[in-house]
Amino acid sequence: MKRRNFITKSVFTGLGLSAVGANAFNNLNLVSNPLGSGLITNPFFKLSLAQWSLNKAIRYKGMNPYDFAAKAKEYGFEGLEYVSQLYTDVTKSKNQAAALIKFIEKNNKIAAKHDVENLLIMIDGEGDLSVASASERKKGVENHYKWVETAAALGCHSLRINLFGVTDRDAWVENSSESLTALGNYAAKYNINIIVENHGYLSSDAGLLMQVLNNVNLPNCGSLPDFGNFCLEREGGARWDAKCVKEYDRYQGVKELMPRAFAVSAKSHDFDAEGKEIYTDYKRMLQLVKNANFNGYIGVEYEGNVLSEEEGIIATRDLLIKTAQELS
Repeated sequence: MKRRNFITKSVFTGLGLSAVGANAFNNLNLVSNPLGSGLITNPFFKLSLAQWSLNKAIRYKGMNPYDFAAKAKEYGFEGLEYVSQLYTDVTKSKNQAAALIKFIEKNNKIAAKHDVENLLIMIDGEGDLSVASASERKKGVENHYKWVETAAALGCHSLRINLFGVTDRDAWVENSSESLTALGNYAAKYNINIIVENHGYLSSDAGLLMQVLNNVNLPNCGSLPDFGNFCLEREGGARWDAKCVKEYDRYQGVKELMPRAFAVSAKSHDFDAEGKEIYTDYKRMLQLVKNANFNGYIGVEYEGNVLSEEEGIIATRDLLIKTAQELS
């Protein structure tokens, strides 16, 4: 029996079954396999697609989130990075255990059909893990258990979590370390890694996040360096959707997070006429990733507003694989 099928059967029980303007990109290369187009010679990484790149299509334009694998394959990606909040059939279900079992069965079947690999699930909305209240932290950790089991049943290697909560640095380190240790120990039973993304506020202080990871010091707890999520403070104290007024140096941050990286997120927003990302020097970033001897998946995560999601995904993909050829 394959590992995925074996784990799926055991997890079912655990889940309770038995109880610049777009004109510059008019000629984007929408190929089903970029390897066959001459875009890639010998990259040091594999390509995955973060489902958040399609969040507008899913949330506002009626795209079925279960079409994710088909789209990723169409764009030439090998791996899938799921986003929990996009599956409202699960998050809004009164019977989440049953909903997750259907989620597992459907996504395993679809991924196999399109010959793509399930890699990780990005978790949101299950409780802040670095808040002051010990009972809230405990509840947040336990809320993630079902997703650990789900990730295992999908054959994923990791679960991406957030570390939001207090603003005091010392308290944040202490609370984050406690929650991450508890969740990491639980996930180890399922052979799942718990990875923390630089996702805003103190979690985007790479030095501080590495302090947490080093405190925890579990082999299955690590980082998910994101090229663009280094905002430490937004106007009005907003968590999202406000102007960033204080940012951690993104290149220093990625360099610091790479030693414990299980995956890498290539964030993109806008591009110039030559196809280069205007906020992030991709050559500099990829050199940092390569220097860390990373050879896993790099996930495309497009969040721009000028190009369509499809155009932005392909522009980011092409930028990654072209830039890889320029590295030393």
